Amino acid sequence: MASIPERAQVVIVGGGIVGCSIAYHLTLRGWTDVVLLERKQLTSGTTWHAAGLVGQLRATHNLTRLAQYTTELYATLEKETGQATGFRQIGSLALAASEGRLEELKRGASMARCFGLEASVLTPAQAKELWPLVSTEGLLGAVHLPRDGQTNPIDTTQALAKGARSRGAQIFENVKVSEILVSKGRATGVRTAEGDVEAEYVVNCAGMWAHELGKQAGVSIPLHAAEHFYVVTEAIPGLPRHLPVLRDADACTYVKEDAGKLLVGWFEPKAKPWGMEGIPESFAFDSLPDDLEHIEPLLEAAIKRVPALGGAGIQLFFNGPESFTPDNRYLLGESPEIRRLFVAAGFNSIGIQSAGGAGKVLADWIIDGHPPMDLSDVDIRRTMPFQRNRKYLKDRTVEVLGLLYAMHWPFRQPESSRGVRKSALHDRLAARGACFGEAAGWERANWFAPPGVSPTYEYSYGRQNWFAHSAEEHKAVRERVGLFDQSSFGKFILEGPDGGARRSRRLYAMAQRPRRHRSGPDCDPRK
Repeated sequence: MASIPERAQVVIVGGGIVGCSIAYHLTLRGWTDVVLLERKQLTSGTTWHAAGLVGQLRATHNLTRLAQYTTELYATLEKETGQATGFRQIGSLALAASEGRLEELKRGASMARCFGLEASVLTPAQAKELWPLVSTEGLLGAVHLPRDGQTNPIDTTQALAKGARSRGAQIFENVKVSEILVSKGRATGVRTAEGDVEAEYVVNCAGMWAHELGKQAGVSIPLHAAEHFYVVTEAIPGLPRHLPVLRDADACTYVKEDAGKLLVGWFEPKAKPWGMEGIPESFAFDSLPDDLEHIEPLLEAAIKRVPALGGAGIQLFFNGPESFTPDNRYLLGESPEIRRLFVAAGFNSIGIQSAGGAGKVLADWIIDGHPPMDLSDVDIRRTMPFQRNRKYLKDRTVEVLGLLYAMHWPFRQPESSRGVRKSALHDRLAARGACFGEAAGWERANWFAPPGVSPTYEYSYGRQNWFAHSAEEHKAVRERVGLFDQSSFGKFILEGPDGGARRSRRLYAMAQRPRRHRSGPDCDPRK
């Protein structure tokens, strides 16, 4: 085995699909002095056991663009590298068994069309034509995205690695990075048992291990592993080939056809965090213990939607860990604590469909010195130091895994790990009927309930229960006077001999900006 080099322009820590994608895209831009270090073998940890779903529609335009790019990349990767990927654009079919879910899917289909994606709203009968094994009992409708797909995670990762190697990147397996080296607030390389590697840039793509590796360098990377379950059936006679990926979010279930069998997985409302005492040193291509009791209600719901599952034997019951972040969005970009230390981790079970786009924009960010588009949704700078707290992360992980398939209501507030930061006025605001939301860990009053009304959200896609109460508050502030608790706001300190003049010029410039009218509880004048 070749020795690792003493220096490189970029060192990537972690050989999952994201790390290999970054190496691929750096070399695609012409940066060939790239070294990737993997503690065990490529794809070990999480990538190897991923379901391999490749959806394209995300919550924002830019994130959808990244997912679209991933699809385009995977469609051409085999031809470029000669390495089979197993990628197929078989489409996806999302089911709705409630009015709220149907509204959500219709909104998603409308947004997809705005983003240039093909999407069709279907009746239950049309959904059954696409997926003959599905039961339409209780179904209200469905949405079909014909360009979604699936891929083989291991083969796709190997293709990315092959492409990177062909342009000069060096990839080393069985080399564990024990420490990120830092000098004068800047990453300068990594330490391994094989020796130190100096680098101009370091990229932490260590997956479940990213939290601890970042912590050693003083960087907050808030993520936590959770158990993730799926089963693979025995061969089902007459099962149509290349069925679209089926998502029944009301039953927390996804189903994909694979070689005449069905893979059935879940995102349950109450997840099981894992690795609280650390991840075993030997962990690589390992699985976690079965928990039939935990998954049995979900399996029963899946059988109701796909009755053929009830007569199919289970060939494999799989439980493997994946890492999740407090807000269910991945962590990307240069760390705010250490210059030239970049992070790409915490992919919340969508790492396969995110890897292509994430690898491209992070490579551009490193080379150009700035992100190529607005990535604020996933920028690691949105996180807070308190979020590295293990108890906070464990408690939040119980909730966030299930949020992938929960209703994505407007103004929805997290329920776990609350009360982390409270202002001195918190108790007095609560006594006045405040309904609190979370902002950067702060408990912030979003609206006030009058006497006799519970200060809790009742979510919907129409006017929610706070609307009239918030309107009264706006009216009171406009016509009379209001007192604002700004504890949750950012504070800036301007120092130096010209600090006062600079502040005056800045405030004057801000006052000249045109203002846009906005409405809703998060646009309350108090905020």
